[in-house]
Amino acid sequence: MSDFSDAVARRRTFAIIAHPDAGKTTLTEKLLLFGGAIQLAGAVKAKGDRRRARSDWMKVEQERGISVASSVMTFDYEGRTFNLLDTPGHEDFSEDTYRTLSAVDSAVMVLDAAKGIETQTRKLLEVCRLRDVPIITFINKLDREGREPFDLLDEVEQGLALSVTPASWPIGMGRDFLGCYDLLNDRLLLMSRGGTDMGEACQGLDDPRLDALLPAHAVAKLREDIAMVRGLCPPFDARAFLEGHQTPVFFGSAVNNFGVRELLHGLASFAPAPCPRPALERTVLPSEEAVTGFIFKIQANMDPKHRDRIAFMRLCSGHFKRGAKLKHPRSGKIINVHNPVLFMARERELAEEAVAGDIIGIPNHGQLRIGDALSEGETLHFTGIPSFAPEILRRVRSDDPMKAKHLGRALLQLAEEGAGSVFKPVLGADWLVGVVGVLQFDVLADRIRTEYAIPVRFEDAPIHTARWVECSDPLKLKKFIEDNKAAMAEDHDGCPVFLARNAWHLDRAADDWPDIRFLKTREQTPG
Repeated sequence: MSDFSDAVARRRTFAIIAHPDAGKTTLTEKLLLFGGAIQLAGAVKAKGDRRRARSDWMKVEQERGISVASSVMTFDYEGRTFNLLDTPGHEDFSEDTYRTLSAVDSAVMVLDAAKGIETQTRKLLEVCRLRDVPIITFINKLDREGREPFDLLDEVEQGLALSVTPASWPIGMGRDFLGCYDLLNDRLLLMSRGGTDMGEACQGLDDPRLDALLPAHAVAKLREDIAMVRGLCPPFDARAFLEGHQTPVFFGSAVNNFGVRELLHGLASFAPAPCPRPALERTVLPSEEAVTGFIFKIQANMDPKHRDRIAFMRLCSGHFKRGAKLKHPRSGKIINVHNPVLFMARERELAEEAVAGDIIGIPNHGQLRIGDALSEGETLHFTGIPSFAPEILRRVRSDDPMKAKHLGRALLQLAEEGAGSVFKPVLGADWLVGVVGVLQFDVLADRIRTEYAIPVRFEDAPIHTARWVECSDPLKLKKFIEDNKAAMAEDHDGCPVFLARNAWHLDRAADDWPDIRFLKTREQTPG
């Protein structure tokens, strides 16, 4: 049992969040490089062959240079096992990010030194704050001209209501960027010509070695800046960090491998081990012997040759072993997990065992849905896995009428993995697809064409918004659906959805039917 407890304590499960172009994917690959998971950034050695293992593994991601799906990568570093979840940076794919954040214990916020806090970063931080997720900040691209470090710290503190405490401090910027001073360990970190950091231990800022290693003007400014930092910023408070109130700030340049090692050390030292998880029935502790977990993501066709569908499961407790028989509360069935996998982005390896905090993949054929729980017998429904009403809705039609049935099957599979919302109107034959951002339509069309060989087009639909409808009285809900058939649809789970033509239509329905709840957000906790 002590071995199990030690294994759980060594886990660090975290997400990387950022606005597009802040350097998130580059930082992800450099963390893998330092963790020994890859030998060259972007390549993994597998059976003697160099194979692509970028976190952006989908064809559309590589063509457009953006992240549109969350990736999971597991690696070891200095006695810790890290489960890194790389999230989509583009706001049009934010729903996948929100669900991913339900599966982590901490997050790294990446900021561009020239741009500071941007819109998508602010939105993602709001989600983290709702769950009090501890945040470590990495200010990236110090090798380029950017804003003053004090301005960036002030923006984080004022704009995000987070107390800041620098863990390192930059020396120069852009062409004059020389490295950082490690405030936690009193070390001078110099950037070598080939990137990376060369550590030099110091006996504080008065150490004469600083004068020997740095230009006089740089030493003077460093001493002045750090005196201000220590006077203005609070010291690191582990409790405030774990409660989500304080963020340690690291500076660096991911593209040059600089500051990445220090960030990794910070994650190992500060980030929490697996945390308790709330369920409707009770709170589940990671130290419990019985295996429990929940599905936070479904990814279809990671291997197009096999038309597979992988359910991503966050283990909440217990010591999982390959071949385990787990109860599926929604269906009441027992699932034999014969071929669980661990991830290196698109690459996988068979998971013989895993413990609380790990992310494993379970191959399935549609029986598992986002929000489903699995356990060794107990009926549980984990909370905090959101689904959002789509902002934009369009009709989808196949260019080949003979493939209409195949199109429906493809849409349902994509809806089950959370790629978009799919609605089948009660009246009418056309499917409706709802998304948060218009770029999702391009990605969906590309995936349907390449993964299912069905050319499709999306057309405008006269729908303003969609709302799930609920009522404590089943007879009133049935009456509402009957009286509003022309505006009703079902989602991929068979839940009733009201399709409003405009804002007035939605308001009128809410006024006429006060007992009906029109939901913009729904928890993915299938019954």
